[in-house]
Amino acid sequence: QVQLVESGGGLVQAGDSLRLSCAASGRTSSRYAMGWFRQVSGKERDFVSVITWSGTTHYADSVKGRFTISRDNAKKTVYLQMNTLKPEDTAVYYCALRSSVGIATMSEAYDYWGQGTQVTVTS
Repeated sequence: QVQLVESGGGLVQAGDSLRLSCAASGRTSSRYAMGWFRQVSGKERDFVSVITWSGTTHYADSVKGRFTISRDNAKKTVYLQMNTLKPEDTAVYYCALRSSVGIATMSEAYDYWGQGTQVTVTS
């Protein structure tokens, strides 16, 4: 079993930055992709970003140029640096792990999920 624990959420003002972290533990596959999704109450969970084992990245258009995903394979940790935050970025952010190589933007492609961390951006 794999456990994912997110941290780094909080309350910030528009234009500020936040860095989310997600640490994986347990029996992960030898190579896996990790992604970030976000969800506003009452709405579907949306793709934000993904990074493959080798470091290839992909972003949703809404965050491209403002968010940066990175990972430390030795620490089994993925990060999401969020800059120039906007009120519309307010959501619960979830970390996810996909036990396969390659990029995926659909939540169904991911096998494990964290508990989520709240990000609130005020105007």
